[in-house]
Amino acid sequence: MKKIIFGILTLVMVVSCKQEKIAYIDNSYVINEYQEKKDIESKYKSKIEAYNKKRDSIGKALQLDYQAFQLKSQSMTESDAQSEYNALMQKQQMLQQQFQMEEQQISKDSQTEIDSLISKVKTFVKKHGKENNYTYILGTSDAASGVMYGKEENNISETILKTLNESYKKD
Repeated sequence: MKKIIFGILTLVMVVSCKQEKIAYIDNSYVINEYQEKKDIESKYKSKIEAYNKKRDSIGKALQLDYQAFQLKSQSMTESDAQSEYNALMQKQQMLQQQFQMEEQQISKDSQTEIDSLISKVKTFVKKHGKENNYTYILGTSDAASGVMYGKEENNISETILKTLNESYKKD
């Protein structure tokens, strides 16, 4: 009987001594400080600036056309003026639709790249967890906090970010 109790106690001690390796990362910090994300943002900032310049330039040209029409319309018949006005409005409407489509395409392309980057980071974290024998790697952020408290030594955000950035530089 003593041997059975001693065996059970030993088994309980062995099981309780087995510590699971748990860490967490600050998702927002890692994603926002990841150099690849900064490069994506920079790329799309340039595209947006180029788009805005193009839109402003075309808008100013359309405004000049409208001002020229106003001067010219005073010497036109009412039906000719109405016809030219309708053509200007149609041109403006087509340009607005084109601008809207361009904006949507830029937004869609940007979101696709960011989604791909987030997926890449998740895959990297899983691989890192397996390679370093973590039982769990939890994620937290200001928007969705999965970790309410964690010892700072269990925060591997800097390690993940550093390794991601080093890997990105090699590519």
